[in-house]
Amino acid sequence: MNATQSATAHDVVIGLEVHVQLATQSKLFCSCATRFGAPPNTLTCPLCIGMPGTLPVMNRHAFELALQTAVSLDCQIAPFTKWDRKNYYYPDLPKGYQISQYDLPFSHDGHLDTYDPKGNLPVRRVGIIRVHLEEDAGKSMHDEAAGKSDSLIDLNRTGTPLLEIVTEPDMRSPAEAKAFLTELKLLLTYLGVSDCNMQEGSLRVDANINLHVPRNGETIATPIVEVKNMNSFRAVERALEYEAGRQWEEWQATGQKMGDVPKQTRGWDDAANLTRPQRHKEESSDYRYFPDPDLVPVVVSPEEIEVITKSLGELPAALRSRLESEYGLSAYDSDVLVNQGRSLASYFVQVAEACGNGKLASNWIQQDILRLLKERQETIDDFPVSAAALADLLRKVDQGELDTSKGRDVLGGMIDSGQPAEDVMLELGIAAVDESELTALCEQLLVENERIVADVQAGKVQAIGALIGQAKKRNPNVNPGRVREICLQLISKRA
Repeated sequence: MNATQSATAHDVVIGLEVHVQLATQSKLFCSCATRFGAPPNTLTCPLCIGMPGTLPVMNRHAFELALQTAVSLDCQIAPFTKWDRKNYYYPDLPKGYQISQYDLPFSHDGHLDTYDPKGNLPVRRVGIIRVHLEEDAGKSMHDEAAGKSDSLIDLNRTGTPLLEIVTEPDMRSPAEAKAFLTELKLLLTYLGVSDCNMQEGSLRVDANINLHVPRNGETIATPIVEVKNMNSFRAVERALEYEAGRQWEEWQATGQKMGDVPKQTRGWDDAANLTRPQRHKEESSDYRYFPDPDLVPVVVSPEEIEVITKSLGELPAALRSRLESEYGLSAYDSDVLVNQGRSLASYFVQVAEACGNGKLASNWIQQDILRLLKERQETIDDFPVSAAALADLLRKVDQGELDTSKGRDVLGGMIDSGQPAEDVMLELGIAAVDESELTALCEQLLVENERIVADVQAGKVQAIGALIGQAKKRNPNVNPGRVREICLQLISKRA
């Protein structure tokens, strides 16, 4: 089923709840480590497994990371915030409650603009209802495949600091939801507040979706469905496509009777490509929130917010805009560079500034440097060719001293030897050809190849290739592109 098949008949309305594990060394209210992959139940203490008599203490670094995120999302920061107990009974919640925030979250009313470099989606400003802190629960592991139906509990994750980001229902298609998540992940990784690794549970998404159907002059909303168990952004998009289609088919079959259907939670089955019902969706009253008596409220001053704001650095949206306006990059090229992370974007800026050609720098970094980094399994911070050294090479390419093919040979030599471009060129026997020498060679070729000149003058520009081949035989160091330019210029003067 596809929501877009009947796009003119209804609106798809989507809101997201995103849980982000913060990049702290210890848990939110105790000193247990948060590292992934430890043996089950080895990263626990009396506090995070819910033993009586223990008292939680807030992780200040977690709160600072949360503040950075909220400020970058243009949220209003509450000067006074408190902690609440969210009561429910799952086997992986040892205390019988989760420490969270209810009526006084530390931030609210922000936004994030989505981005689509190909321009297929509208730029959508998605409102952020609230960003608040809470602790994670443990993990239930079900052994149904072996036929025993055993369930095991791993409490290592219990108490890990989570940031819950709740959006307004502002997205109007599954593709827009994916675009929002992509932009949010990019922002979070630029800030360094989370690694956003969905496979390790560092970023988890629940989606709320329903349809707004016009009928008899009014708009009828289908019951909201919360979709869970999506382990990638592509899975989010596919799950919402399916769910929108399922709701539309159900609406066509039942009409306004859907108003009697309660809100529900459904799980995404990626293998079967469908959602399955899980339970009725809980309301806030079901959790019996009340203030946590063991934790003091948190007060945030304007001075603290100002310090956080100044520490953020250039964020992805602003950086994209600068790369396009200052270096002449397309939306697509700027997006590719920005999505590689802050370090590579900074490397590009240094190269572009030093070589004076932003487009050339972008092409080489996208086509060659990124490929080499992948092959070498390195980051740009470990790459042996500095931005200044690459810029020196690109200046030679830009000025016609090297063609692209020889430039790549020189780059390979620079990586292997650590030497500058000039020294590698000497070792490879590549010498820059003087412009006057190159012009003289082209003039001689034209004299010797009058038929080719006539073909070019008759409109067969491809005939110039024969002259380029002859030039390379006489001097392997010539730049084919420059030979072409000079020959065409000389021929045009003859006409």
